[in-house]
Amino acid sequence: MKIFLRPRLIQQLSNIYKRRWLTQGCTETKDLELTNDIKHRIEKYWRASLSRGNFNLQSLDNKFYVLSMFPYPSGNLHMGHVRVYTISDTVARFQRMCGLNVFQPIGWDAFGLPAENAAIQRGIEPKEWTEQNILQMKQQLQDLGCSFDWKHEMSTCSPEYYRWTQKLFLMLHKEGLAYQNEALVNWDPVDKTVLADEQVDANGCSWRSGAKVEKKLLKQWFIKTTAYAKQLLDGLEDPTLRDWRDIINLQRHWIGECDGYSFQLLTSAATSLRVWTPNPEHFKDPNAFVVLKTTHYLAKDKKNAFNITIENPFTGTIMPVIFSDTPVFADKCDVYLAAPSFVEEDKELQESLSLSFFASEDLNTKKHNLEAMRLDVLESAKRLKIGGFKVSSKLQDWLISRQRYWGTPIPIIHCDKCGVVPVPDEQLPVVLPEKLEIDKNRQEGLKCTCPKCQSPEATRESDTMDTFVDSSWYYLRYLDPQNSEAIFDQNLISQTMPVDLYIGGKEHAVLHLYYARFMNHFLHSQGLVHCSEPFSRLLVQGMVMGRSFRIKGSGRYVQEHEVDIVNAKKNQAVLKKTKEPVIMTWEKMSKSKMNGVDPSDMFREYGTDATRLIVLADVAPTSHRNWSSATFPGILNWQKRLWLTVNEFCELRSSSEENEKIDVNSQEFLAEDEKLFDARNFYVKGATFNFRHTHQLSVGISKMQGLTNSLRRTPKHVMRYGKQYERALASQIIMLAPMAPHFASELWSKFASASNRINSTSPELQWHEDVLSQRWPEIDQEYQLDLAIKVNGFENCCIKIPRSHIDKVTHNDALDLAFNTDSVTSYLIDKKIRTTNFVLYPGIEAILNIYVDKVKQEKKNPSTDPPNEEALH
Repeated sequence: MKIFLRPRLIQQLSNIYKRRWLTQGCTETKDLELTNDIKHRIEKYWRASLSRGNFNLQSLDNKFYVLSMFPYPSGNLHMGHVRVYTISDTVARFQRMCGLNVFQPIGWDAFGLPAENAAIQRGIEPKEWTEQNILQMKQQLQDLGCSFDWKHEMSTCSPEYYRWTQKLFLMLHKEGLAYQNEALVNWDPVDKTVLADEQVDANGCSWRSGAKVEKKLLKQWFIKTTAYAKQLLDGLEDPTLRDWRDIINLQRHWIGECDGYSFQLLTSAATSLRVWTPNPEHFKDPNAFVVLKTTHYLAKDKKNAFNITIENPFTGTIMPVIFSDTPVFADKCDVYLAAPSFVEEDKELQESLSLSFFASEDLNTKKHNLEAMRLDVLESAKRLKIGGFKVSSKLQDWLISRQRYWGTPIPIIHCDKCGVVPVPDEQLPVVLPEKLEIDKNRQEGLKCTCPKCQSPEATRESDTMDTFVDSSWYYLRYLDPQNSEAIFDQNLISQTMPVDLYIGGKEHAVLHLYYARFMNHFLHSQGLVHCSEPFSRLLVQGMVMGRSFRIKGSGRYVQEHEVDIVNAKKNQAVLKKTKEPVIMTWEKMSKSKMNGVDPSDMFREYGTDATRLIVLADVAPTSHRNWSSATFPGILNWQKRLWLTVNEFCELRSSSEENEKIDVNSQEFLAEDEKLFDARNFYVKGATFNFRHTHQLSVGISKMQGLTNSLRRTPKHVMRYGKQYERALASQIIMLAPMAPHFASELWSKFASASNRINSTSPELQWHEDVLSQRWPEIDQEYQLDLAIKVNGFENCCIKIPRSHIDKVTHNDALDLAFNTDSVTSYLIDKKIRTTNFVLYPGIEAILNIYVDKVKQEKKNPSTDPPNEEALH
């Protein structure tokens, strides 16, 4: 007999079995000791069922976009990777448990020199090498338990991605913001490519090959980022930017003070010359001339150096170009605009150089028209697309040309008849040919037909783009990676940008952030994105440092097993074989310094979740992490205590033995239960604050360990019958889940099976769901929270307010409460209040800050008086 089931019933049965599997663990209560074997068994069992990213594009009102900086697919994770992705995943899982629609994408910054060099060494295509590395790293990230939205995965070396990178270049070119010009560049003779100034070390050597860098004059492609310098500088004041701290100062220093104007003028040598001046009205001087330092790259061409001129587009006159170091040049600027009709020193220089002098109107008359002349010059420059925007003297345009194969092809065609021709949109992408094929006959491989005149003798641009171009806009494409009709869906972008939390290393705090901000500002000016700043909040994580050992005399690095440590505190050691002194220091992990730690070894020895917890514990994410096994026992013991606690709970709850009758209404029992009520709320409050507001995840771990201590101190009969114990233990496991998802899943399966679900006092728990589907614990409505009153930064008193009321407290309410408090009013007698501000952390605490001016004669007893606000800094 056949039995037919309705589809809905089939789905219901499927859900029942799924839930049963999700809540059924792989260990038994008898497994009291948490061994490495059990850890590995747990992680293997839960890995496939851990919740993945599932961003809902149909519900964007409560979106949370958490983004870790674009990884390069090197093939193997290092501890820096483990740290950044563990932080990112912990935040993402926490926000999901708080009910937000979290978007946590991942992809690959896949172009670049390392892949090309590695492929050359192995005699294979860079594409093949890169794709192998991507598969390998993807598996490692999945083993790490990261809940990325893999449906949005993308790679910059895919034509589907770099098609739109090329489109961005053409948009910039159309606006006059992408141009080609000769430049004196840093040339790596080994890697045979241009290097940015930041890729050359203090000794003038390439950061990658180690070769001595040469100076070479080449025709290069630039992006005119200087056109947005003032916008990018002002954007650092955007109130949406949070936790940028010293990054703002780094960006300000890079951009510089925008106290002048930049112009791009064509010389008779067919080069484009950047002229910076604080006085654009000086272009109106018919006697104006340009002075270049004798070290300027145009002086290298001795043949033409003394015959260069510039047509002044604002007067129609010809400006001589002079090589001299006489004028006072602006900071890091080797070009000076001289105006003899305006500046006496320039007139003297003109006479000393025997330059001809044209008749001009009276100087005194000109002074009255300076503002009008300035405006005319600036408006004309912008109309002619030759500059006229505010910028510092030191900031240069972004040189994006790279003379390497493995990068995004620049979509430009060179034709003898038509000159520089942009590739039409319908011909994008300009696909990168196979490297081995193009190496056989480079000229033939670059041949193409000119889109304008149809000449078959045109050639494609051979340079590729700097990989920073690829990563300057990836955060937008992540949201819409499958779109083949447009660079992205503007409506989707308007609902999801800016990025809520951007996580990455400080080494990218200047260049990458600057270029990404520039690209977003440009797209904003084109009406394609609604916000000018792309990243709202930053979490700049510190590096993972390893202890290195370097022989004092030669500087050669050796491995730890080759040395005897004499005095660890004083960093003293000697080489075992020769007894030579060895310098011990903490440095960024690297193979060359022999101080790296392979994450795979950590996973194998301690387990994935233990590694995640170790990475997060002890120090804040923003601080450097000195990697030492001496710090491991704290986390490993905590795991064991949690394991023991849950197993004891299961054993007590499942026991059928009836011991002495327990009076659950006795004062002693209720007092113990009340302690757990206080402990649960206190530690939930602390952990929530550190997860949500400060991202001090290490402090969050400390709070959770405090809750564990409270649970461990609880008498057995309260563990068995206490209503608050069950709630506290549930909160403990749930708060652990974002950081250690495998381990927490197993703990939850044990806990849920042993809990008294019928008489449970925790209606907020979803008993048939896994731990990662639970809601983050809430503070009870009747629990008393703090309204802290601070005077000049020091706490004066603390007013207790129930959780149910604190979110309703306003600034005025806080002032009323403060001034009805004796400790505040007595301290403020004869003191003048300068200002007050009120900060509310919903559901956690509120702070009223009062800033006062002190009366001088009251400074008799400084030990009892808090210092004034200035002293705090």
